[in-house]
Amino acid sequence: MTDPKIALNQAWWDERAPLHVAGDFYDIEAFKRAGASTLQAFEIDELGDVAGLDLVHLQCHFGLDSLSWARRGARVTGLDFSPNAITAAAELASQIEVDAAFVASDVHDAVEALGERQFDVVYTGHGALCWLPDLERWAGVVARLLRAGGRLYLAEFHPLVDALGEEEPVFEIDYFTGPAGFKWNGPGSYATSEPTEFDDNWEWIHPLGEVVSALAGAGLRIDKLTEREETFFPRFPFLVENPGKIYRMPAGRPRIPLSYSLLATKPRAGTDSSSFKIASFSNLQT
Repeated sequence: MTDPKIALNQAWWDERAPLHVAGDFYDIEAFKRAGASTLQAFEIDELGDVAGLDLVHLQCHFGLDSLSWARRGARVTGLDFSPNAITAAAELASQIEVDAAFVASDVHDAVEALGERQFDVVYTGHGALCWLPDLERWAGVVARLLRAGGRLYLAEFHPLVDALGEEEPVFEIDYFTGPAGFKWNGPGSYATSEPTEFDDNWEWIHPLGEVVSALAGAGLRIDKLTEREETFFPRFPFLVENPGKIYRMPAGRPRIPLSYSLLATKPRAGTDSSSFKIASFSNLQT
């Protein structure tokens, strides 16, 4: 039986997917130009060369990051629970003549939806984990999707920010939301101000400890965890925009982590899976 909270979120995303495609936020026309990419430089650097690798992008929305990895030579499959988003992704792939497959499925059913295939890379991008109620279940899916020696690459908004207010960085939401989550209500989205019908959705905050523990519990080795002082949309009205639509705290204000990235590996049989390394706080320069 489908979780009613997930069903509500799917209706929310189904309605907004075509609005996001048609709006200015994602700048589809610019993306259609040969070689355009929505990936951040640190993502490309940390994951490395993906040419010839099988990569699955979980919760891919309408596929801009998926197609960006495909443009770098990966054999890409994108998966999302919104059929409208998946239809838009497939249409865009055809328009720009980039070879990628797209599958409509809840992320929790990804193993079955993808025919028990395994991949060299599981990728998930900014704004994905907050829509999942159970990270242990998600981590188990990731582990099953990876071949031995395969890697998870995760780039996310920092969970600390999710607990802060919209205008000022003061706590307004319980950082430890747990499986109950919290309910939002409001028209439009981060990418559109168009009027919408389905205005309720559920989100969950997953502290870094929960993310790391879920992946380690699924048998993955955590190779790198980097907290970052930049984000990729104006989360607070006072953030300073830098080239490439990168936003940071203004000079003179204390810096807080606004995003993070994580690289993990599924160990090969007979290798030591106990390695655990955490990168220090990263101040990304552009």
